[in-house]
Amino acid sequence: ANVEADEAAMKQAELNVGYTKITSPIDGVAAIANAQVGDLVGPSTGTLTTVSQLDPIKAVVTAGEGPFTDFISRHPDANERQRYVNSLEFDLILGNGNVYPQKGKFYALDRNLDPKTGSIRYEVTFPNPGNNLRPGQFGKVRFVADMKKGAMVVPQEAVNELQGSFQVAVVGDDNKVSIRPVKMDERIGALWEVTDGLKPGDRVVVQGLQKAREGSTVSVKEWTPPAQQQVASDSSPAQKSP
Repeated sequence: ANVEADEAAMKQAELNVGYTKITSPIDGVAAIANAQVGDLVGPSTGTLTTVSQLDPIKAVVTAGEGPFTDFISRHPDANERQRYVNSLEFDLILGNGNVYPQKGKFYALDRNLDPKTGSIRYEVTFPNPGNNLRPGQFGKVRFVADMKKGAMVVPQEAVNELQGSFQVAVVGDDNKVSIRPVKMDERIGALWEVTDGLKPGDRVVVQGLQKAREGSTVSVKEWTPPAQQQVASDSSPAQKSP
């Protein structure tokens, strides 16, 4: 009888010891604990710590309603669209401007757009073998959605838009200006794709467009993109379109 009582007491002691250990159901990194060794904890203590799975890690990205609608229009078939997004590779630009060395893959798209912001969320997963990325970090995610070979683009400030019509000021070999109607397509960053009205080698007025008049003569200087202006001595009112 004493042996049975001792065994029961031992099992109860082992059970009590087990209550002092908490095992996370997932692998990851634990935050700094809210309770220290020796503290008395119970149901009212609240969260003791938070465990985050870091490899892979998810980046939450938002896309505006306009770009999202354009994307759906280009890929109307749901199965083809899913295959397409699964084939994409994503870059992560960190807060210091460096590009994270691992490529990301599409994970999931939210079910609805946020009516307050007019945007929709999607998630991208990145391998994180060294746990270098941490929850709460901010960065930028980029990817190549479509590639057009031979596309002609001009700076957006080179285009005069009026009631749905578009014009550019083209500088001829004699440095005289001709106002030319053009057809525009997508905006890519600070650039705008021209689908009709220009040919490779045409020079367009970038700065001082509002002062350009049909037949006027201008003094041409090579235009410097904004990213290069810090190291350039001057800028230019015209550039050659690619």
